[in-house]
Amino acid sequence: MRNTLLHKAHTRGHADHGWLNAHHTFSFASYYNPERIQFGVLRVLNDDIVAGGMGFGTHPHDNMEIITIPLEGDLAHKDSMGNTEVIKFGDVQVMSAGTGIQHSEFNPNHDKRTNLLQIWVFPKYRNVEPRYQQITLDTTDRHNKLQQILSPNADDAGVWIHQDAWFHMGNLDQGITLDYNRKKEGNGLYVFVIKGSVKVDGQDLGERDGLGITDFEKVTFEATADAEVLLMEVPMIQ
Repeated sequence: MRNTLLHKAHTRGHADHGWLNAHHTFSFASYYNPERIQFGVLRVLNDDIVAGGMGFGTHPHDNMEIITIPLEGDLAHKDSMGNTEVIKFGDVQVMSAGTGIQHSEFNPNHDKRTNLLQIWVFPKYRNVEPRYQQITLDTTDRHNKLQQILSPNADDAGVWIHQDAWFHMGNLDQGITLDYNRKKEGNGLYVFVIKGSVKVDGQDLGERDGLGITDFEKVTFEATADAEVLLMEVPMIQ
């Protein structure tokens, strides 16, 4: 029997630092909720708004798969592997921190904000060689269908990470119904509504709501308004 875990948008952790307005689905920094540490190997889902010209100074990471998805504006990235890039809406960036990296992230535009999702996934293997990958996707390929943006396979669509995880995004017109079929037995699915509203197996979800689903083979989505969704299928055992 499937189980669900509902996280309404207003119950997320919140920190407003002026230059950074952040919402945390799972415990992060000063926000700690013992009932919201992670969903399987999905450890962090941060919804960050970075003010113009501001950003995160150089800081370290290790043994984490870090995925960044810009929703609005641009983000300038620089890291200890020598990568200097700007990621924009439609791009997906991943860093396998592995044995250790340092990086910084800034909004290069002084006249507009940047909104991004930063997602951390525990890796399948520890102490891998650090790596960086960035791709630009055709967002029209997710109109009324699910576009794969991440997988465990380097030769598959989207970026790849060191974990048996699959991410998809979809832009759905009101009234559209879609099915999602689980890729790997035992995995769970975390649904995050970026915009609009959807009904997921009878559960109504609004903007920035999240729903974790386990013990399933197929999940049915209905867009109850024009909607943008992010689906994250992840192993439930670290």
